[in-house]
Amino acid sequence: MNLEKGDLGLYGKEALFWIDEPVEWETPDLSQAEIEQKIKEYNGQINSNLFMSLNKDGSYTGFIKVQLKLVRPVSVPSSKKPPSLQDARRGPGRGTAVRRRTSFYLPKDAVKHLHVLSRTRAREVIEALLRKFLVVDDPRKFALFERAERHGQVYLRKLSDDEQPLRLRLLAGPNEKALSFVLKENDSGEVNWDAFSMPELHNFLRILQREEEEHLRQILQKYSYCRQKIQEALHACPLG
Repeated sequence: MNLEKGDLGLYGKEALFWIDEPVEWETPDLSQAEIEQKIKEYNGQINSNLFMSLNKDGSYTGFIKVQLKLVRPVSVPSSKKPPSLQDARRGPGRGTAVRRRTSFYLPKDAVKHLHVLSRTRAREVIEALLRKFLVVDDPRKFALFERAERHGQVYLRKLSDDEQPLRLRLLAGPNEKALSFVLKENDSGEVNWDAFSMPELHNFLRILQREEEEHLRQILQKYSYCRQKIQEALHACPLG
């Protein structure tokens, strides 16, 4: 595995690594009896009513929790006010087909539980999340990531479109440190700027300007601190 890229921005000071390629990690194929046993073990470990259920056709249903880690604004129909988390729980209402758009930032670290099937694919999870929050952006702008904490490090892996999040949840168990899901911008490869609207592009320019100003402030603060310490050391040194 290639894990040699680090990003300290999205998760504070904890070390973060990710895998660029949207490849599937090897997961075991379970027999029907093993799936049934895994579901019993899973349900016995959770402290909520978010149970998994085995269906007669051999599939199973359950809940996955997805954390939204979006740094860019998203687009919603302009006839709608920016949806709150309560609006998202109620789902889309009438008038969502309006073509005019407005951009805004989703609540930081918003979390959504989705009830899905074992055969529900990652791409369908992304589409369901966008519908819940009334987002009309192209789903290809977003990606679903698997997050895991191991040995004091945080690892992110981009799921391929056809991977099944509930199956990964069952195999990992309910422990959030062993596995959780994160929705992020799909930043792999070259950005197709033509896919964005004019308001989105202007918002990106404002974001870049703020990031540049913040980086500049941190650099000036760092060198100012170093200069101060050197001057203090010089004053403390005896003459001669």
